[in-house]
Amino acid sequence: MAVNYINALGRRKSAVARVYLTEGTGKIVINKRDLADYFPSELIQFVVKQPLNLLGVAEKYDIKATLTGGGYTGQSQALRLAIARALVKINEDDKKALRAEGFITRDSRAVERKKPGQPKARRRFQFSKR
Repeated sequence: MAVNYINALGRRKSAVARVYLTEGTGKIVINKRDLADYFPSELIQFVVKQPLNLLGVAEKYDIKATLTGGGYTGQSQALRLAIARALVKINEDDKKALRAEGFITRDSRAVERKKPGQPKARRRFQFSKR
């Protein structure tokens, strides 16, 4: 018997989150590690669980996630987007509530590239008149 699961993808900055959502008890496993083990910060755990808490289904689904690239902020927000997208695949009616909180919108902001002849993306070298 195949386990019925919903998968979704979330991206933020250079982080990519792949999520596999199944019926369960609310266990969240990231890269084969527990959520509290992978993200020790309570605030970041809260960010990840926001879409689940909004809909009141935190104890209804098990989440298995694969995170690559980026730092912990980008990864946590990519994971939040992926979870929200997976929940919308399960129940289309939840989309309105999730969108109102901003969990469906992909945050496309990323680091601007460094340009040649400049120390950073926009910063110029100090100008000397003489």
